[in-house]
Amino acid sequence: MKILSVNDPEFRKYGRVIEGIDFSNIIREMGAFEAPDDVVYVPSVKELEACPEYKQIAESLYGGMPIQIGYCNGNNVLLNAVEYHRDSEINVAVTDLVMIWGSEADVTEEYTYDTSKMVAFHLPAGTAVECFATTLHYAPCNYKGAKFKCVVVLPKGTNTDLDFKADSTPEDKLLFARNKWLIGHPDAKIDGAFNGLIGKNLNVDE
Repeated sequence: MKILSVNDPEFRKYGRVIEGIDFSNIIREMGAFEAPDDVVYVPSVKELEACPEYKQIAESLYGGMPIQIGYCNGNNVLLNAVEYHRDSEINVAVTDLVMIWGSEADVTEEYTYDTSKMVAFHLPAGTAVECFATTLHYAPCNYKGAKFKCVVVLPKGTNTDLDFKADSTPEDKLLFARNKWLIGHPDAKIDGAFNGLIGKNLNVDE
């Protein structure tokens, strides 16, 4: 699979590299959290949210909205699904990693999506990026076979469990968690997911 750089012009369609904020305290705190053999995602971590850059991130990148800082660590080479939120997501690469991104505009009226439209990008360790709200994404992938560690910043409450059932619009069948709409790949067998991904379950090692 071809993997582009975040400095490639094509990246601008999906996100931007963040400058002006020093994430070094958060990256240092991530040393306490290991990368397992599968994938673990924790939406909110008090040690990360106690870092001084929390205020900068909330004010500069989210305009003063309440935020959460968590992480996604692990071992993964497959796409498996795509998700999107109503807000941008900030990702900080603690290690080198790969993100596979696509455009929400390419989702059909039936909520299917062709995985051949997705693009993979390499995020070098220490890089912070904004993943636009209209960008399809999912868990990071390994870079050159190495496990990954990634900080994930989102509006507070995102990706937490639903305590309601939305049943007003056709899109509601994609609502998988708070502020998280998900389209799964049949091969991934994600329990409760709407399986609308068409084509190959992309693999960064191929």
